[in-house]
Amino acid sequence: MAVHPFQCRCGTLRGEVDEPRRAMRAVCYCRDCRAYAHWLGQPDYVLDPLGGTDIVATHARHVRLTAGASSLACMSLSPRGLLRWYASCCRTPIANTPRQWKLPYVGLVHTCLAQSRPLEPDFVPVQMDINTKSALGSAPHRGGPGMMARFGAMVLRLSAARLTGSYRKTPFFVADGEPVAAVHVPPKAEVDAARQVAQ
Repeated sequence: MAVHPFQCRCGTLRGEVDEPRRAMRAVCYCRDCRAYAHWLGQPDYVLDPLGGTDIVATHARHVRLTAGASSLACMSLSPRGLLRWYASCCRTPIANTPRQWKLPYVGLVHTCLAQSRPLEPDFVPVQMDINTKSALGSAPHRGGPGMMARFGAMVLRLSAARLTGSYRKTPFFVADGEPVAAVHVPPKAEVDAARQVAQ
């Protein structure tokens, strides 16, 4: 079975992704992802020249931590926003997940995946670009309706995890569905400042 390693920049937090070729890959140009990179103090490390973040989407059961789990931290830009996981030791972004653990989607950020070896050929090349209207310039438009349909089918398969119980196999939530780390929601003024500088 194919496995791709990941780690934070300082190497404290480490993990592995199983079945990388089954994952999907997109570049997200949304303002929230950009604000998050600035909040971490890592915009030059995370964002491409147009403000995009390379994301690998997979099932939570394919992700596991092998070292440094105590360094896994969690924040959200708003009380109801995505959970954004990062390494507290060096503020490397790791992944994004929904707040509802029964939808076991994980969007792994390229920064942790590329530390040990390149993303390709373990993962497929970027398949689509999303939220391109928020890009800092003229963004590519890879993908299209067919690829969006494939992504929708992937989400439906993840939703079926409610029936099979496979959502319970995740490094981001404990047995009762609570996040493994306390969710930090920064003050609105702090988030607004990150959004402003990310424009």
